[in-house]
Amino acid sequence: MRRIQPTLGRELRAAAASSPDKPFIRMWTGQWTYRQIDEASDRLASALASKGVHKGSNVSLMLPNCIEFIVCWFALAKLGAVTAPVNTSFRGSSLRMAIDLVESRVMIVHASLLDAFQEIGADLASIVDVIVVGAAGSNSYDRLLEDGERAPRFQEPAVHFSDLCLLLYTSGTTGRSKAAMISHRFVLGQAEGVIEGLGLRTDDVLYCPYPLFHLDAAVMTVAPALLLRGVAAIGERFSVSRYWDEMRALGATVFDFMGATLSMLWKQPPGERDRDHSARLGWGVPLPAWAPEFEARFGCRLVELYGSTEAGAFIYTPLDQPRRQGSCGKPLRRWETQLQDEDGHAVPVGQVGELVVRTREPAMMMRGYFGMPQASLDAFRDLWFHTGDLLREDEDGFLYFVGRRKDLVRRRGENISAAEVEMGIEAHPEVLECAVIGVPSELTEEDVMACVVRRAGSTITPEALAQHCVKAMARFMVPRYFRFLPGLPKTPTDKVEKFRLQEHGITADTWDREAHEASAAKPRTPPA
Repeated sequence: MRRIQPTLGRELRAAAASSPDKPFIRMWTGQWTYRQIDEASDRLASALASKGVHKGSNVSLMLPNCIEFIVCWFALAKLGAVTAPVNTSFRGSSLRMAIDLVESRVMIVHASLLDAFQEIGADLASIVDVIVVGAAGSNSYDRLLEDGERAPRFQEPAVHFSDLCLLLYTSGTTGRSKAAMISHRFVLGQAEGVIEGLGLRTDDVLYCPYPLFHLDAAVMTVAPALLLRGVAAIGERFSVSRYWDEMRALGATVFDFMGATLSMLWKQPPGERDRDHSARLGWGVPLPAWAPEFEARFGCRLVELYGSTEAGAFIYTPLDQPRRQGSCGKPLRRWETQLQDEDGHAVPVGQVGELVVRTREPAMMMRGYFGMPQASLDAFRDLWFHTGDLLREDEDGFLYFVGRRKDLVRRRGENISAAEVEMGIEAHPEVLECAVIGVPSELTEEDVMACVVRRAGSTITPEALAQHCVKAMARFMVPRYFRFLPGLPKTPTDKVEKFRLQEHGITADTWDREAHEASAAKPRTPPA
């Protein structure tokens, strides 16, 4: 007889039955128990079912970090429906393409983001019902919950562990956001991996200040807390000035960092309260050379790992072995990895190759990219998922990240598609063409640089082009550096040779947006 595998809905029901009054979600705005999340998601599921949401429906969310996001996720999981949370920074065509891609009929949007949604609402292909969080009215989330009290209880479908529960967007090199198809087993398997890889405990409070539409907050924080019957402490957003205060207020014992965020915390002036917190462990990537000094100052251990939206986190630094500088660790036992050359052959130990991965259990990786069969086929070749990342392995099986094969810029925890930024810049009428590259950042990872060719006769300034970018794309995608060139270096087949642009990097004629903004913000001394 086949064993019934857990799903998100079944796991929440089990937690509410065994630990009804234990805190599950903790935010600045309040705390919610397992019973409260279970009951609220039941009411919402009943209301959504009355609106025609059923097993297999995709429902888009455009919500900041708030309790409504988590209730929606569990309600939809109970219905066998799929949560498709869009990046709340998306605007214009990026937002429209992301929503149209997943073919949602229902959109749940926060009142603070309603203007951005309404700007493209008339152009959306499939949305017919909009629910607003944080506002009054007949289409409000609160009214929907009230309707759920009176509506007939939803008929719980037979949800299989391999059924989808999330569509998480990830940028590729084509310029169009892709939605990775994530199953219930992926989420819960990842949670088990996080618990194993980080040695998490039932009394841990897992803190994440990053968006719930990212893997880190939803899959690697909320889901492990659920399995542990522990607490997921979700911050509103990352703030270097509030980080430790929020950690103290939420009682965090484990925290998550991304790239530059650790540098920002490290560069704050030392203070008497540096060790006034409950955190015992922080995890993230990359781990800088000064990590031991950070650990000594703040009194907590740092652990490096490796993962992606498509495959989750599957490489962890072993907790029972000394750290190896520059290594992201070893694969967990449920995953099989290999480093391959461009022809798909395994490279010898010590040589650099592309990291490919597959699982030893079913449904533990993404199923593919929604609505993009070719992209899915390209990602899964020869029974391996190709990460596009270059690593090397030492004789003891420790892996070391070297670089990226994909045309992505990694800036402050965000994977930015260079092609997507290029399209936004080239939409300006005075721009002929553009190439976007990543350049080293003083905060680790990279900053975005745009190399721009203006149309003949154009007098557009870098500042004006930066303002165009602010209006045309998410803030994190706006280039820091702009450089005007007479032409772009190209191959005989008219492809831009970006490596030549990267060889030059930041030059004397490069305009620095952040330096310009900092200078403009300084108070001016009045004349004597």
